[in-house]
Amino acid sequence: MTEHVTIWEMGPRDGLQNEKAHIATTDKIRLVDMLTACGFSKIETASFVSPKWVPQMADGTEVMAGVARARGVAYTAIAPNLKGYERAREANADAIGIFGSASDGFSRANVNCGMEEALERAQPIIDQAREDGIPLRGYVSCAIACPYDGPVPPGTTARIAEWLYKAGCVEISLGDTIGAGTPETIDAVLAATLDVVPADKVAGHYHDTNGRALDNITTSIARGVRIFDSSIAGLGGCPYAPGAKGNVATEGVVELCESHGFTTGIDRNRLAETASFAKTLRQNEGAA
Repeated sequence: MTEHVTIWEMGPRDGLQNEKAHIATTDKIRLVDMLTACGFSKIETASFVSPKWVPQMADGTEVMAGVARARGVAYTAIAPNLKGYERAREANADAIGIFGSASDGFSRANVNCGMEEALERAQPIIDQAREDGIPLRGYVSCAIACPYDGPVPPGTTARIAEWLYKAGCVEISLGDTIGAGTPETIDAVLAATLDVVPADKVAGHYHDTNGRALDNITTSIARGVRIFDSSIAGLGGCPYAPGAKGNVATEGVVELCESHGFTTGIDRNRLAETASFAKTLRQNEGAA
């Protein structure tokens, strides 16, 4: 039987969050609906962060309400705190993402506290999600290197991943936030992480800043990883990580995985159409 690779589409959230020009809510909804038609089973749709810090994501509730939900597709959101979690839950997010950083410098830039305190702050969300029966996805930022602190020891990344997994996250996404990863460093962090988190619960979230994301996915496949995050048309980056622009393009990930003999369930013709539309959003000046 042919093995399947699951691709988490990040475009509507991680892809658009750092765009400076205002993007109309209707265009965000259209993007999600087009992605649904492509065959994705996981679409990160919104972010319930403070509009003061990420104004592009201020309309998360409206986007979540407006998409044409399809059976078997998870429309997910991220939340940095309990208030954001409540908003995501009220918007009927199918799963909610929470973050841990493998770097103190990034954690302080992102959430104004060190990485240990950030995990403590996540505990109320974890407790509430368990009570509500809502799946949590854990993201480990700066899994390879930090724009402030430099290279991150693989053991540190593995420790944060293990904490999130044992706390109840159903899946752990390892983020190469600034795209510094190479096949060698990715292999090292996976060797450490897969000792404490099962391979089928680990996802690779590799930015393509230095053009190595597809090579890093190939290395991850060899390690048994079968879940990868990507962004349509390579949209996006992180506003708190200098040099983070360059999410790996979904089109390239689908082509790579299928060239290795895996199924993805993605309609590549519709994917190309969606990528063309996504590229227009970079210059979208319309009003919501």
